[in-house]
Amino acid sequence: MDRNDSFREFVAAHQHALMRTAYLLTGDAHQAEDLLQSVLLKVLRRWSRLSHVERPEAYARKALVNQHISWRRRRVWTELLAAEPPDRPHSSEDSTLVRLVMRQALMGLPPRQRTVIVLRFYEDRTERETAELMNCSIGTVKSQTHYALARLRKLAPGLAPKLAGLETEEVYG
Repeated sequence: MDRNDSFREFVAAHQHALMRTAYLLTGDAHQAEDLLQSVLLKVLRRWSRLSHVERPEAYARKALVNQHISWRRRRVWTELLAAEPPDRPHSSEDSTLVRLVMRQALMGLPPRQRTVIVLRFYEDRTERETAELMNCSIGTVKSQTHYALARLRKLAPGLAPKLAGLETEEVYG
């Protein structure tokens, strides 16, 4: 198997999970695709060294987080938030509404806090894993989680029951 074949297998196995993470970080499908494509190019360039690593997807996920933070520092976003979500057919109105409210609330968080929430609760990462991916201390992860959850409660008071107990159990546990 040559280098390109093993990389194709890696992408086939992990692209959906990486795309979900990119989408949750950016909040936009097109930006998520750009982010993932950019990161996969970097991974491909290093594939000869990474293909022998036990978990190359961990490297790719960390690269996603770092690239997203780097892009957020450089770009000025001109996204306009609508007062009401666009009309869409609903499979389950309640779950769709919760997802829309949560997405809008996530977009109201600073990039670092959004990254902590995505990694901790959407990706189900431990504090240690999150700290390693973000290149920071566990204490920073705990404090950023605390501030992010408090901000989410203010941005989307209707989600407070879903966020109840996370801070004391997850952050200070």
